[in-house]
Amino acid sequence: MIAFANLLERLVFTPGRNAKIALLRRYFATQPDPDRGIGLAAVTGELSFAAAKAGLIRDLAAAHTDPELFALSYDYVGDLAETVALMWPAANVNAPPPRLFEVVSTLTTAPKADLPRIVAAWLDASDASVRLALLKLITGGLRVGVSARLAKVALAEMSDGRVQPDDVEEVWHGLAPPYAELFAWIEGRADKPDPAEAPVFRPPMLAHPLEPGDFASLDPTALRAEWKWDGIRVQLVATNAGVRLYSRGAEDISAGFPEIVDAMHARAVLDGELLVIRDGIVAPFSELQQRLNRKTVTPKMMRDYPVAVRLYDILFDGTEDLRALPFDARRARLEAWYAKNRPPRMDLSELIPFASLEYLAILRDGARAASIEGLMLKRGDSPYVPGRPRGQWWKWKRDPLTIDAVLMYAQRGHGKRSSFYSDYTFGLWREGELVPVGKAYFGFTDEELLFLDKWIRNHTTARFGPVREVEKAMVLEVAFDAAQLSSRHKSGVALRFPRIARIRTDKPAADADRLEVLMRLVETAAVQA
Repeated sequence: MIAFANLLERLVFTPGRNAKIALLRRYFATQPDPDRGIGLAAVTGELSFAAAKAGLIRDLAAAHTDPELFALSYDYVGDLAETVALMWPAANVNAPPPRLFEVVSTLTTAPKADLPRIVAAWLDASDASVRLALLKLITGGLRVGVSARLAKVALAEMSDGRVQPDDVEEVWHGLAPPYAELFAWIEGRADKPDPAEAPVFRPPMLAHPLEPGDFASLDPTALRAEWKWDGIRVQLVATNAGVRLYSRGAEDISAGFPEIVDAMHARAVLDGELLVIRDGIVAPFSELQQRLNRKTVTPKMMRDYPVAVRLYDILFDGTEDLRALPFDARRARLEAWYAKNRPPRMDLSELIPFASLEYLAILRDGARAASIEGLMLKRGDSPYVPGRPRGQWWKWKRDPLTIDAVLMYAQRGHGKRSSFYSDYTFGLWREGELVPVGKAYFGFTDEELLFLDKWIRNHTTARFGPVREVEKAMVLEVAFDAAQLSSRHKSGVALRFPRIARIRTDKPAADADRLEVLMRLVETAAVQA
Protein backbone atom coordinates (compact mmCIF):
# COMPACT_ATOMS: atom_id res chain seq x y z
CA MET A 1 0.00 0.00 0.00
CA ILE A 2 2.90 2.35 0.64
CA ALA A 3 4.01 2.45 -3.02
CA PHE A 4 0.40 2.82 -4.19
CA ALA A 5 -0.22 5.62 -1.69
CA ASN A 6 2.90 7.43 -2.90
CA LEU A 7 1.69 7.07 -6.49
CA LEU A 8 -1.71 8.58 -5.71
CA GLU A 9 -0.19 11.47 -3.75
CA ARG A 10 2.23 12.35 -6.54
CA LEU A 11 -0.48 12.07 -9.20
CA VAL A 12 -2.66 14.54 -7.28
CA PHE A 13 0.10 17.16 -7.20
CA THR A 14 1.40 16.53 -10.73
CA PRO A 15 -0.55 18.61 -13.28
CA GLY A 16 1.13 17.62 -16.54
CA ARG A 17 -0.15 14.73 -18.65
CA ASN A 18 3.32 13.47 -19.59
CA ALA A 19 4.46 13.65 -15.99
CA LYS A 20 1.47 11.58 -14.87
CA ILE A 21 2.26 9.01 -17.55
CA ALA A 22 5.86 8.83 -16.30
CA LEU A 23 4.66 8.24 -12.74
CA LEU A 24 2.33 5.44 -13.83
CA ARG A 25 4.99 3.85 -15.99
CA ARG A 26 7.48 3.85 -13.13
CA TYR A 27 4.93 2.30 -10.77
CA PHE A 28 4.01 -0.47 -13.22
CA ALA A 29 7.69 -1.16 -13.98
CA THR A 30 8.91 -1.33 -10.37
CA GLN A 31 6.08 -2.97 -8.44
CA PRO A 32 5.70 -6.76 -8.30
CA ASP A 33 2.78 -8.86 -9.46
CA PRO A 34 -0.04 -8.94 -8.41
CA ASP A 35 0.17 -5.52 -6.68
CA ARG A 36 0.85 -3.59 -9.87
CA GLY A 37 -2.09 -5.26 -11.59
CA ILE A 38 -4.37 -4.30 -8.71
CA GLY A 39 -3.02 -0.76 -8.88
CA LEU A 40 -3.80 -0.69 -12.61
CA ALA A 41 -7.35 -1.89 -11.92
CA ALA A 42 -7.76 0.82 -9.27
CA VAL A 43 -6.69 3.75 -11.45
CA THR A 44 -8.78 2.50 -14.40
CA GLY A 45 -11.92 2.13 -12.26
CA GLU A 46 -12.12 -1.65 -12.56
CA LEU A 47 -12.42 -2.31 -8.80
CA SER A 48 -15.70 -2.51 -6.92
CA PHE A 49 -16.51 -3.93 -3.49
CA ALA A 50 -20.04 -5.06 -2.80
CA ALA A 51 -19.78 -4.96 1.01
CA ALA A 52 -17.30 -2.11 1.58
CA LYS A 53 -18.90 1.27 0.85
CA ALA A 54 -18.69 4.89 2.01
CA GLY A 55 -21.19 4.15 4.80
CA LEU A 56 -18.63 1.87 6.41
CA ILE A 57 -16.16 4.76 6.57
CA ARG A 58 -18.73 7.12 8.08
CA ASP A 59 -19.57 4.57 10.78
CA LEU A 60 -15.88 4.09 11.62
CA ALA A 61 -15.36 7.85 11.81
CA ALA A 62 -18.35 8.18 14.15
CA ALA A 63 -16.95 5.45 16.42
CA HIS A 64 -13.33 6.70 16.55
CA THR A 65 -13.63 10.50 16.41
CA ASP A 66 -15.68 13.26 17.98
CA PRO A 67 -18.88 13.47 15.86
CA GLU A 68 -19.17 17.25 15.97
CA LEU A 69 -15.50 17.74 15.13
CA PHE A 70 -15.84 15.25 12.29
CA ALA A 71 -18.88 17.10 10.90
CA LEU A 72 -17.06 20.43 11.00
CA SER A 73 -13.92 18.94 9.45
CA TYR A 74 -15.87 17.17 6.71
CA ASP A 75 -17.66 20.43 5.90
CA TYR A 76 -14.34 22.24 5.60
CA VAL A 77 -12.36 19.57 3.72
CA GLY A 78 -15.22 18.46 1.48
CA ASP A 79 -13.93 14.92 0.93
CA LEU A 80 -14.84 11.94 3.14
CA ALA A 81 -11.67 9.89 2.61
CA GLU A 82 -9.36 12.86 3.12
CA THR A 83 -11.21 13.96 6.27
CA VAL A 84 -11.05 10.52 7.92
CA ALA A 85 -7.43 9.97 6.86
CA LEU A 86 -6.37 13.20 8.57
CA MET A 87 -8.56 12.81 11.68
CA TRP A 88 -7.97 9.13 12.43
CA PRO A 89 -6.43 8.90 15.94
CA ALA A 90 -2.85 7.67 16.16
CA ALA A 91 -2.48 4.13 17.49
CA ASN A 92 0.58 2.41 18.91
CA VAL A 93 0.43 -0.66 16.68
CA ASN A 94 3.41 -2.88 15.92
CA ALA A 95 2.20 -3.94 12.50
CA PRO A 96 3.05 -2.88 8.93
CA PRO A 97 0.45 -1.43 6.56
CA PRO A 98 -1.32 -4.06 4.46
CA ARG A 99 -0.23 -4.92 0.92
CA LEU A 100 -2.44 -3.65 -1.85
CA PHE A 101 -3.34 -7.17 -3.01
CA GLU A 102 -4.18 -8.15 0.57
CA VAL A 103 -6.57 -5.18 0.88
CA VAL A 104 -8.44 -5.97 -2.32
CA SER A 105 -8.60 -9.70 -1.63
CA THR A 106 -9.92 -9.14 1.89
CA LEU A 107 -12.50 -6.54 0.86
CA THR A 108 -13.76 -8.96 -1.79
CA THR A 109 -14.02 -12.11 0.35
CA ALA A 110 -14.38 -11.11 4.04
CA PRO A 111 -17.83 -11.25 5.65
CA LYS A 112 -19.47 -7.84 5.84
CA ALA A 113 -19.74 -8.03 9.64
CA ASP A 114 -15.93 -8.38 9.94
CA LEU A 115 -15.05 -5.43 7.72
CA PRO A 116 -15.29 -2.64 10.35
CA ARG A 117 -12.76 -4.43 12.58
CA ILE A 118 -10.45 -5.26 9.65
CA VAL A 119 -10.49 -1.76 8.13
CA ALA A 120 -9.98 -0.12 11.52
CA ALA A 121 -6.89 -2.30 12.10
CA TRP A 122 -5.51 -1.28 8.70
CA LEU A 123 -6.07 2.39 9.48
CA ASP A 124 -4.34 1.98 12.85
CA ALA A 125 -1.28 0.47 11.12
CA SER A 126 -1.03 3.20 8.47
CA ASP A 127 0.10 6.80 8.28
CA ALA A 128 -2.14 9.52 6.85
CA SER A 129 -0.96 9.00 3.26
CA VAL A 130 -1.62 5.25 3.27
CA ARG A 131 -4.92 5.78 5.08
CA LEU A 132 -6.03 8.14 2.33
CA ALA A 133 -5.16 5.63 -0.41
CA LEU A 134 -6.93 2.85 1.48
CA LEU A 135 -10.08 4.91 1.99
CA LYS A 136 -10.09 6.09 -1.63
CA LEU A 137 -10.09 2.45 -2.71
CA ILE A 138 -13.11 1.74 -0.54
CA THR A 139 -15.12 4.81 -1.49
CA GLY A 140 -14.37 4.19 -5.18
CA GLY A 141 -13.23 7.63 -6.29
CA LEU A 142 -9.47 8.15 -6.58
CA ARG A 143 -9.80 11.59 -8.25
CA VAL A 144 -6.14 11.86 -9.18
CA GLY A 145 -6.59 13.18 -12.72
CA VAL A 146 -5.88 9.86 -14.43
CA SER A 147 -8.18 8.28 -17.00
CA ALA A 148 -8.16 4.67 -18.09
CA ARG A 149 -6.76 5.84 -21.41
CA LEU A 150 -3.80 7.53 -19.69
CA ALA A 151 -2.96 4.30 -17.85
CA LYS A 152 -3.02 2.41 -21.15
CA VAL A 153 -0.65 4.96 -22.68
CA ALA A 154 1.74 4.39 -19.75
CA LEU A 155 1.54 0.63 -20.30
CA ALA A 156 2.33 1.07 -23.99
CA GLU A 157 5.35 3.23 -23.18
CA MET A 158 6.74 0.42 -21.02
CA SER A 159 7.12 -1.63 -24.23
CA ASP A 160 9.57 0.88 -25.77
CA GLY A 161 7.51 1.18 -28.93
CA ARG A 162 6.54 -2.47 -29.48
CA VAL A 163 2.99 -1.88 -28.28
CA GLN A 164 0.67 1.05 -29.01
CA PRO A 165 -2.09 2.34 -26.68
CA ASP A 166 -4.75 1.21 -29.16
CA ASP A 167 -3.25 -2.30 -29.08
CA VAL A 168 -3.80 -2.35 -25.32
CA GLU A 169 -7.34 -1.01 -25.82
CA GLU A 170 -8.26 -3.85 -28.17
CA VAL A 171 -7.39 -6.60 -25.68
CA TRP A 172 -8.45 -4.78 -22.51
CA HIS A 173 -11.99 -6.12 -22.22
CA GLY A 174 -10.77 -9.68 -22.69
CA LEU A 175 -8.58 -9.41 -19.57
CA ALA A 176 -9.17 -9.23 -15.82
CA PRO A 177 -7.16 -8.05 -12.78
CA PRO A 178 -4.37 -8.55 -11.86
CA TYR A 179 -3.46 -8.58 -15.59
CA ALA A 180 -0.46 -10.93 -15.39
CA GLU A 181 -0.71 -11.83 -19.11
CA LEU A 182 -0.95 -8.15 -20.06
CA PHE A 183 2.25 -7.24 -18.23
CA ALA A 184 4.02 -10.30 -19.66
CA TRP A 185 3.15 -9.08 -23.17
CA ILE A 186 4.11 -5.47 -22.44
CA GLU A 187 7.50 -6.59 -21.10
CA GLY A 188 8.17 -8.90 -24.05
CA ARG A 189 7.90 -12.14 -22.05
CA ALA A 190 4.82 -13.44 -23.86
CA ASP A 191 2.75 -13.00 -27.01
CA LYS A 192 -0.12 -10.55 -27.27
CA PRO A 193 -3.12 -11.79 -25.28
CA ASP A 194 -5.70 -13.27 -27.63
CA PRO A 195 -9.23 -12.12 -26.81
CA ALA A 196 -10.45 -14.79 -29.27
CA GLU A 197 -14.24 -14.42 -29.55
CA ALA A 198 -14.55 -12.03 -26.62
CA PRO A 199 -16.68 -8.97 -27.53
CA VAL A 200 -13.87 -6.46 -27.00
CA PHE A 201 -13.89 -2.71 -27.61
CA ARG A 202 -12.16 -1.17 -30.64
CA PRO A 203 -10.78 2.37 -30.34
CA PRO A 204 -13.09 4.79 -32.17
CA MET A 205 -12.44 7.22 -34.98
CA LEU A 206 -12.86 10.73 -33.60
CA ALA A 207 -13.43 14.13 -35.17
CA HIS A 208 -11.75 17.52 -34.92
CA PRO A 209 -13.77 20.67 -34.30
CA LEU A 210 -14.15 22.54 -37.59
CA GLU A 211 -12.16 25.77 -37.27
CA PRO A 212 -12.46 28.87 -39.49
CA GLY A 213 -9.05 28.16 -41.00
CA ASP A 214 -10.15 24.71 -42.19
CA PHE A 215 -12.70 25.96 -44.73
CA ALA A 216 -10.16 26.99 -47.36
CA SER A 217 -8.82 23.42 -47.62
CA LEU A 218 -12.18 21.64 -47.73
CA ASP A 219 -13.47 20.23 -51.02
CA PRO A 220 -17.27 19.82 -50.74
CA THR A 221 -17.29 17.08 -53.37
CA ALA A 222 -15.01 14.94 -51.19
CA LEU A 223 -17.15 15.32 -48.05
CA ARG A 224 -20.15 13.49 -46.65
CA ALA A 225 -22.44 15.22 -44.13
CA GLU A 226 -24.57 13.82 -41.30
CA TRP A 227 -26.45 15.36 -38.40
CA LYS A 228 -24.56 15.40 -35.11
CA TRP A 229 -27.15 14.10 -32.65
CA ASP A 230 -27.11 15.00 -28.98
CA GLY A 231 -26.83 11.54 -27.46
CA ILE A 232 -23.81 9.47 -26.53
CA ARG A 233 -21.45 7.79 -28.98
CA VAL A 234 -21.54 4.01 -28.57
CA GLN A 235 -20.03 0.89 -30.07
CA LEU A 236 -22.08 -2.30 -30.45
CA VAL A 237 -20.03 -5.50 -30.51
CA ALA A 238 -21.59 -8.88 -31.24
CA THR A 239 -19.53 -12.11 -31.42
CA ASN A 240 -20.24 -15.78 -30.80
CA ALA A 241 -19.14 -15.17 -27.21
CA GLY A 242 -21.66 -12.43 -26.48
CA VAL A 243 -22.85 -8.88 -27.10
CA ARG A 244 -21.57 -5.71 -25.48
CA LEU A 245 -22.49 -2.04 -25.67
CA TYR A 246 -19.59 0.33 -25.01
CA SER A 247 -19.40 4.08 -24.56
CA ARG A 248 -16.85 6.07 -26.55
CA GLY A 249 -14.54 5.90 -23.53
CA ALA A 250 -14.60 2.06 -23.56
CA GLU A 251 -16.95 1.75 -20.58
CA ASP A 252 -19.18 -1.32 -20.75
CA ILE A 253 -22.75 0.04 -20.43
CA SER A 254 -24.55 -3.13 -21.52
CA ALA A 255 -26.35 -3.63 -18.21
CA GLY A 256 -28.03 -0.23 -18.45
CA PHE A 257 -29.46 -0.86 -21.94
CA PRO A 258 -30.52 -4.52 -22.13
CA GLU A 259 -33.02 -3.89 -24.94
CA ILE A 260 -30.17 -2.75 -27.23
CA VAL A 261 -28.09 -5.81 -26.36
CA ASP A 262 -31.06 -8.10 -26.95
CA ALA A 263 -31.68 -6.54 -30.37
CA MET A 264 -28.18 -7.37 -31.65
CA HIS A 265 -28.14 -10.84 -33.21
CA ALA A 266 -25.90 -10.63 -36.28
CA ARG A 267 -22.14 -10.65 -35.68
CA ALA A 268 -20.68 -7.20 -36.28
CA VAL A 269 -19.01 -4.18 -34.69
CA LEU A 270 -21.09 -1.03 -35.21
CA ASP A 271 -20.50 2.63 -34.46
CA GLY A 272 -23.47 4.87 -33.63
CA GLU A 273 -25.29 7.28 -31.37
CA LEU A 274 -27.46 6.16 -28.45
CA LEU A 275 -30.66 8.23 -28.32
CA VAL A 276 -34.12 8.25 -26.80
CA ILE A 277 -36.47 8.01 -29.82
CA ARG A 278 -40.29 8.06 -29.78
CA ASP A 279 -42.23 7.57 -33.00
CA GLY A 280 -39.15 8.48 -35.00
CA ILE A 281 -38.54 11.74 -33.07
CA VAL A 282 -35.29 12.14 -31.13
CA ALA A 283 -35.91 13.31 -27.56
CA PRO A 284 -33.69 15.86 -25.78
CA PHE A 285 -30.56 14.59 -24.07
CA SER A 286 -32.14 15.21 -20.66
CA GLU A 287 -34.36 12.17 -21.27
CA LEU A 288 -31.41 9.95 -22.12
CA GLN A 289 -29.78 11.11 -18.90
CA GLN A 290 -32.50 9.25 -16.99
CA ARG A 291 -31.00 6.02 -18.33
CA LEU A 292 -27.29 6.78 -17.99
CA ASN A 293 -24.96 5.54 -15.23
CA ARG A 294 -27.36 2.81 -14.06
CA LYS A 295 -26.29 -0.74 -13.33
CA THR A 296 -29.85 -2.00 -13.66
CA VAL A 297 -32.96 -0.63 -15.32
CA THR A 298 -36.64 -1.26 -14.64
CA PRO A 299 -39.28 -2.19 -17.25
CA LYS A 300 -41.06 1.10 -16.51
CA MET A 301 -37.91 3.08 -17.27
CA MET A 302 -37.46 1.22 -20.53
CA ARG A 303 -41.05 2.09 -21.47
CA ASP A 304 -40.77 5.73 -20.41
CA TYR A 305 -37.40 6.32 -22.09
CA PRO A 306 -37.20 4.05 -25.16
CA VAL A 307 -33.66 4.01 -26.51
CA ALA A 308 -32.31 3.22 -29.96
CA VAL A 309 -28.99 3.42 -31.78
CA ARG A 310 -28.60 5.56 -34.88
CA LEU A 311 -25.87 3.80 -36.84
CA TYR A 312 -22.96 5.77 -38.31
CA ASP A 313 -20.42 3.16 -39.36
CA ILE A 314 -19.49 -0.52 -39.46
CA LEU A 315 -16.05 -1.71 -38.32
CA PHE A 316 -16.47 -5.48 -38.60
CA ASP A 317 -18.98 -7.43 -40.68
CA GLY A 318 -18.89 -10.84 -39.07
CA THR A 319 -15.17 -11.50 -38.63
CA GLU A 320 -14.13 -9.29 -41.58
CA ASP A 321 -12.27 -6.14 -40.54
CA LEU A 322 -13.56 -3.23 -42.64
CA ARG A 323 -11.65 -0.40 -40.98
CA ALA A 324 -9.11 -0.03 -43.79
CA LEU A 325 -11.86 0.59 -46.35
CA PRO A 326 -12.81 4.17 -47.27
CA PHE A 327 -15.91 5.66 -45.64
CA ASP A 328 -18.00 5.35 -48.81
CA ALA A 329 -17.29 1.61 -49.02
CA ARG A 330 -18.01 1.10 -45.34
CA ARG A 331 -21.26 3.04 -45.70
CA ALA A 332 -22.33 0.72 -48.52
CA ARG A 333 -21.48 -2.29 -46.34
CA LEU A 334 -23.42 -0.78 -43.42
CA GLU A 335 -26.50 -0.22 -45.59
CA ALA A 336 -26.28 -3.80 -46.89
CA TRP A 337 -25.85 -5.19 -43.36
CA TYR A 338 -28.82 -3.18 -42.13
CA ALA A 339 -31.05 -4.20 -45.05
CA LYS A 340 -30.20 -7.85 -44.45
CA ASN A 341 -30.62 -7.91 -40.66
CA ARG A 342 -33.16 -5.12 -39.90
CA PRO A 343 -32.29 -5.11 -36.19
CA PRO A 344 -34.94 -3.57 -33.93
CA ARG A 345 -34.08 -0.37 -32.04
CA MET A 346 -31.61 0.67 -34.73
CA ASP A 347 -31.73 2.86 -37.81
CA LEU A 348 -29.28 4.46 -40.24
CA SER A 349 -27.89 7.96 -39.90
CA GLU A 350 -29.11 10.15 -42.75
CA LEU A 351 -26.56 11.34 -45.31
CA ILE A 352 -27.40 14.97 -46.12
CA PRO A 353 -27.15 15.97 -49.82
CA PHE A 354 -25.45 19.31 -50.36
CA ALA A 355 -23.55 21.26 -53.01
CA SER A 356 -21.71 23.81 -50.90
CA LEU A 357 -20.49 24.50 -47.39
CA GLU A 358 -22.59 27.66 -47.40
CA TYR A 359 -25.71 25.55 -47.79
CA LEU A 360 -24.59 23.31 -44.92
CA ALA A 361 -24.00 26.39 -42.78
CA ILE A 362 -27.61 27.45 -43.32
CA LEU A 363 -28.81 23.98 -42.34
CA ARG A 364 -26.61 23.93 -39.25
CA ASP A 365 -27.70 27.35 -38.03
CA GLY A 366 -31.34 26.60 -38.68
CA ALA A 367 -31.37 23.33 -36.75
CA ARG A 368 -32.14 24.67 -33.28
CA ALA A 369 -33.80 21.46 -32.12
CA ALA A 370 -32.44 20.45 -28.72
CA SER A 371 -31.58 16.99 -30.06
CA ILE A 372 -29.22 18.29 -32.79
CA GLU A 373 -25.79 19.68 -31.91
CA GLY A 374 -24.71 20.49 -35.44
CA LEU A 375 -23.15 18.55 -38.32
CA MET A 376 -20.52 15.87 -38.89
CA LEU A 377 -18.34 16.13 -42.00
CA LYS A 378 -16.42 13.06 -43.19
CA ARG A 379 -14.16 12.53 -46.16
CA GLY A 380 -15.57 9.86 -48.43
CA ASP A 381 -12.12 8.27 -48.80
CA SER A 382 -11.29 8.21 -45.07
CA PRO A 383 -10.41 4.86 -43.49
CA TYR A 384 -11.54 4.17 -39.91
CA VAL A 385 -8.40 5.11 -37.99
CA PRO A 386 -8.49 5.26 -34.15
CA GLY A 387 -8.00 8.64 -32.55
CA ARG A 388 -8.14 11.99 -34.33
CA PRO A 389 -6.36 11.86 -37.70
CA ARG A 390 -6.46 15.40 -39.06
CA GLY A 391 -8.14 16.12 -42.33
CA GLN A 392 -10.58 13.17 -42.14
CA TRP A 393 -13.59 13.86 -39.88
CA TRP A 394 -14.85 17.15 -38.46
CA LYS A 395 -17.60 18.13 -36.04
CA TRP A 396 -19.28 21.41 -36.95
CA LYS A 397 -21.30 22.34 -33.89
CA ARG A 398 -23.72 25.24 -33.66
CA ASP A 399 -22.55 28.35 -31.88
CA PRO A 400 -23.47 28.14 -28.19
CA LEU A 401 -26.36 30.07 -26.68
CA THR A 402 -25.71 32.41 -23.76
CA ILE A 403 -27.57 34.01 -20.87
CA ASP A 404 -26.51 36.46 -18.19
CA ALA A 405 -27.35 34.78 -14.88
CA VAL A 406 -26.86 35.64 -11.20
CA LEU A 407 -24.66 33.49 -8.95
CA MET A 408 -26.85 32.11 -6.14
CA TYR A 409 -25.01 29.21 -4.45
CA ALA A 410 -21.51 27.74 -4.44
CA GLN A 411 -19.96 24.50 -3.28
CA ARG A 412 -16.42 23.19 -3.06
CA GLY A 413 -15.17 21.04 -5.90
CA HIS A 414 -13.36 17.70 -5.79
CA GLY A 415 -9.75 16.61 -6.04
CA LYS A 416 -7.44 19.57 -6.59
CA ARG A 417 -10.44 21.91 -6.28
CA SER A 418 -11.64 20.55 -2.93
CA SER A 419 -10.38 23.71 -1.17
CA PHE A 420 -12.04 26.09 -3.63
CA TYR A 421 -15.65 27.05 -4.26
CA SER A 422 -15.78 25.97 -7.89
CA ASP A 423 -19.29 24.52 -8.38
CA TYR A 424 -21.82 27.27 -9.03
CA THR A 425 -25.61 27.41 -9.10
CA PHE A 426 -26.98 30.36 -11.04
CA GLY A 427 -30.45 31.76 -11.64
CA LEU A 428 -32.61 34.11 -13.69
CA TRP A 429 -35.25 36.62 -12.59
CA ARG A 430 -38.93 35.70 -12.51
CA GLU A 431 -41.43 38.17 -11.08
CA GLY A 432 -38.77 39.86 -8.98
CA GLU A 433 -37.24 36.64 -7.60
CA LEU A 434 -34.28 34.59 -8.70
CA VAL A 435 -35.03 31.04 -9.86
CA PRO A 436 -32.16 28.51 -10.22
CA VAL A 437 -31.75 27.39 -13.83
CA GLY A 438 -28.51 25.42 -13.79
CA LYS A 439 -25.13 24.52 -12.38
CA ALA A 440 -21.66 24.85 -13.86
CA TYR A 441 -18.19 23.91 -12.71
CA PHE A 442 -15.95 24.65 -15.68
CA GLY A 443 -15.29 27.24 -18.35
CA PHE A 444 -13.18 29.58 -16.21
CA THR A 445 -9.43 29.98 -15.83
CA ASP A 446 -7.43 29.36 -12.64
CA GLU A 447 -7.21 33.12 -12.09
CA GLU A 448 -10.98 33.47 -12.44
CA LEU A 449 -11.49 30.58 -10.02
CA LEU A 450 -9.35 32.35 -7.40
CA PHE A 451 -11.31 35.55 -7.96
CA LEU A 452 -14.68 33.82 -7.61
CA ASP A 453 -13.58 31.79 -4.58
CA LYS A 454 -12.49 34.93 -2.75
CA TRP A 455 -15.67 36.77 -3.73
CA ILE A 456 -17.85 33.90 -2.49
CA ARG A 457 -16.07 33.76 0.88
CA ASN A 458 -16.50 37.51 1.31
CA HIS A 459 -20.16 37.58 0.26
CA THR A 460 -21.64 34.49 1.95
CA THR A 461 -25.07 35.12 3.44
CA ALA A 462 -26.03 31.60 4.62
CA ARG A 463 -24.71 28.05 4.84
CA PHE A 464 -26.47 24.76 4.17
CA GLY A 465 -23.99 22.00 4.94
CA PRO A 466 -21.28 22.22 2.24
CA VAL A 467 -23.28 24.80 0.24
CA ARG A 468 -22.89 28.55 0.63
CA GLU A 469 -25.58 30.99 -0.36
CA VAL A 470 -24.12 34.26 -1.58
CA GLU A 471 -25.22 37.83 -2.00
CA LYS A 472 -27.13 38.16 -5.28
CA ALA A 473 -24.68 40.54 -6.85
CA MET A 474 -22.38 38.56 -9.18
CA VAL A 475 -23.43 38.14 -12.82
CA LEU A 476 -22.00 35.27 -14.89
CA GLU A 477 -22.34 34.86 -18.62
CA VAL A 478 -23.31 31.22 -19.05
CA ALA A 479 -22.89 29.41 -22.36
CA PHE A 480 -24.84 26.25 -23.17
CA ASP A 481 -25.58 24.08 -26.18
CA ALA A 482 -29.34 23.69 -25.85
CA ALA A 483 -32.30 24.16 -23.50
CA GLN A 484 -35.39 22.05 -23.05
CA LEU A 485 -38.44 21.84 -20.83
CA SER A 486 -37.98 19.78 -17.66
CA SER A 487 -40.48 18.99 -14.93
CA ARG A 488 -37.60 18.00 -12.64
CA HIS A 489 -36.32 21.57 -12.36
CA LYS A 490 -37.98 24.37 -10.40
CA SER A 491 -37.54 26.73 -13.32
CA GLY A 492 -39.08 24.24 -15.73
CA VAL A 493 -35.99 24.36 -17.95
CA ALA A 494 -32.83 22.25 -18.22
CA LEU A 495 -29.60 23.44 -19.88
CA ARG A 496 -27.29 21.21 -21.94
CA PHE A 497 -23.57 21.56 -21.11
CA PRO A 498 -23.69 24.86 -19.21
CA ARG A 499 -20.30 26.48 -18.60
CA ILE A 500 -19.06 29.84 -17.40
CA ALA A 501 -18.16 31.95 -20.43
CA ARG A 502 -17.38 35.24 -18.70
CA ILE A 503 -17.54 37.00 -15.34
CA ARG A 504 -19.73 40.08 -15.80
CA THR A 505 -18.41 42.44 -13.08
CA ASP A 506 -19.57 45.25 -15.38
CA LYS A 507 -23.24 44.28 -15.13
CA PRO A 508 -25.57 44.89 -12.16
CA ALA A 509 -27.45 41.82 -10.97
CA ALA A 510 -30.77 43.58 -11.57
CA ASP A 511 -29.91 43.69 -15.29
CA ALA A 512 -29.38 39.93 -15.59
CA ASP A 513 -31.70 38.02 -17.91
CA ARG A 514 -35.27 37.08 -17.10
CA LEU A 515 -36.51 33.50 -17.23
CA GLU A 516 -38.78 34.49 -20.13
CA VAL A 517 -35.65 34.92 -22.30
CA LEU A 518 -34.67 31.31 -21.69
CA MET A 519 -38.22 30.08 -22.17
CA ARG A 520 -38.37 31.76 -25.58
CA LEU A 521 -35.24 29.86 -26.61
CA VAL A 522 -36.90 26.61 -25.56
CA GLU A 523 -40.08 27.44 -27.47
CA THR A 524 -38.09 28.33 -30.60
CA ALA A 525 -36.22 25.03 -30.41
CA ALA A 526 -39.50 23.12 -29.99
CA VAL A 527 -41.01 24.76 -33.08
CA GLN A 528 -37.91 24.03 -35.17
CA ALA A 529 -37.85 20.42 -33.96
